[in-house]
Amino acid sequence: MTRASRRIACAVALLALAGCAREPLRPAAPPAGAGAGVPRDEPRAQYGNPPFYEVGGRRYVVLPTAVGYVEQGIASWYGPDFHGGRTSTGETYDMDAMTGAHPTLPLPAWVRVTNLENGRSVVVRLNDRGPFAKGRIIDLSRAAAEQLDMVRAGTARVEVVSLAGTATPAAAAPSAPADQPAAYYAQAGAFGSRENAEAFAVQLRDAGIPGVTVMDASADGRALFRVRAGPVATLADFDALIERLRAAGARDARLAL
Repeated sequence: MTRASRRIACAVALLALAGCAREPLRPAAPPAGAGAGVPRDEPRAQYGNPPFYEVGGRRYVVLPTAVGYVEQGIASWYGPDFHGGRTSTGETYDMDAMTGAHPTLPLPAWVRVTNLENGRSVVVRLNDRGPFAKGRIIDLSRAAAEQLDMVRAGTARVEVVSLAGTATPAAAAPSAPADQPAAYYAQAGAFGSRENAEAFAVQLRDAGIPGVTVMDASADGRALFRVRAGPVATLADFDALIERLRAAGARDARLAL
């Protein structure tokens, strides 16, 4: 099982930011001797940024931007058990690199993490999802945890400050207008035969499901035909659409990525 599948549970369903207590703070100037890192603005990774996903029955939404993000809470760290595995962005996890995991910031993202118990500070690049334990807001590599002097304790109370917008953009991808509504699609099914996909689409249309289409795709070099419904503009509408699809026979209906 890959690193990403163990920590993000297939990243295919639904919202609700982790129920951690988060107390906004004003960004503070980094202390002398802060950890190494060269923050830069990067385009969103192809993987690890679904609109929303579900882990352990809890919903998370990926934020539209990291600009201005500040939070306070408990940090943890992960090391040998995941070293060499895949992160949510598809990169290889290196516990000796200055990286980290976050449940909702867009990936990759650069943040400054300050240990509020000793004043130590590091800059890390987020390329993974997690942590999902209640009350924890960031999961750090072993190297970052060592710089913050929290390896032995395992956790520490920290402040996380996004560095987005503080560096020269590196071929940043164009962003959608701020007032552009969200568009959520649901995948009702996937078929190896177009005939079967079209027949299922007719069944869903007859049940009154809106926006049913058949999309050409491929998997492992083979043709695949995905039956999709939507879009809808809100998560509440998405949940309602999923329920309607399941009632109409699409038992495995889920977010279309």
